[in-house]
Amino acid sequence: MKHVIDALESSYTPLYLAPQAGVSESPFRRLCRRFGADVVVSEFVSAAGILHGNERTLEYLRFDEEERPIGVQIFGADPGQMAEAAAFVHETFGPDFIDINFGCPVKKVVKRNGGSGCLRDLDLVRKIIRAVGDATPLTTTAKIRSGFDQATRDPVGIGLACEEAGAEAICLHPRTRTDMYSGHARWEEIRALKSAVSIPVIGNGDIRSGEDARRMRDETGCDGIMIARGSHGDPWLFSQARAALDGRSIPPDPTVEERFRICLEHARNAITFGGDAERAVIEFRKHLGWYTKGLPSGRDLRQELFQVSTMEEMEDRLQSYLERFLSGELPGVRSREGEQLVGSTV
Repeated sequence: MKHVIDALESSYTPLYLAPQAGVSESPFRRLCRRFGADVVVSEFVSAAGILHGNERTLEYLRFDEEERPIGVQIFGADPGQMAEAAAFVHETFGPDFIDINFGCPVKKVVKRNGGSGCLRDLDLVRKIIRAVGDATPLTTTAKIRSGFDQATRDPVGIGLACEEAGAEAICLHPRTRTDMYSGHARWEEIRALKSAVSIPVIGNGDIRSGEDARRMRDETGCDGIMIARGSHGDPWLFSQARAALDGRSIPPDPTVEERFRICLEHARNAITFGGDAERAVIEFRKHLGWYTKGLPSGRDLRQELFQVSTMEEMEDRLQSYLERFLSGELPGVRSREGEQLVGSTV
């Protein structure tokens, strides 16, 4: 992780794929790395689940060497459990860093005082960071929100507490827990945090285009940028963000054919990684919804795709749609004769 911290402290602005439950699986992480993500983070994992040896929980910790540098994000409200879980992750899986989740707003996490629930008690935040930092030689980072609610909104105070406890980098999503994902992320709070702490600050929130990434860097002075929901069905956002940050022309969105090729590659890798083909396809349906967002007659296509249970069915539905798209049969679409999806592989 040292070279990533070095990058955060240089003029280079690394791009991170955010930890996202049910999204940041290994196949998607590898895809985002290929499109330009500099660092990826696992789905957030329960410390209690790790220590109980929960089989599904341990699946979330698997990664391929090509994904490095990679962090594993853990959550929990018991410093001792968090320390034990961090030590187990280090010894068993060997990621590059451990990230602590103080940002998840989901009710089932918060009701156990995990995720953003911890932000109601900064002494607890400090204890967790110290415990995790003492448990492994790995870099310890933290992901936070601006507060639990408007009354406790204090991103600078939270960030200073994390730094004091030993966090070596901090990522801020400038919304409170009660904001969930509504409204606009307050990027000015990222700028304020950057001015207040001496450790690297990673900005997160409302990055949906390459230009958004450039604006966040320029407006906040952040050391790195984390992309979350903007990456859903859009892994090429990383290449667009990198171009914008480097001052190059931003590449256009892929064509429908290219989008479907990427989608099918992602699906095949998900099946290979998961082992259980039917379960993998069913779990992949959410990605199908994202990959087809904004397409002509996309709602009808999604209704079909949300019923598929095999790779063959998925390929057939996408190929059928593409043929109608290219022939101009869909409303508002001109014919583009001679083009096809992926030739003999579909």
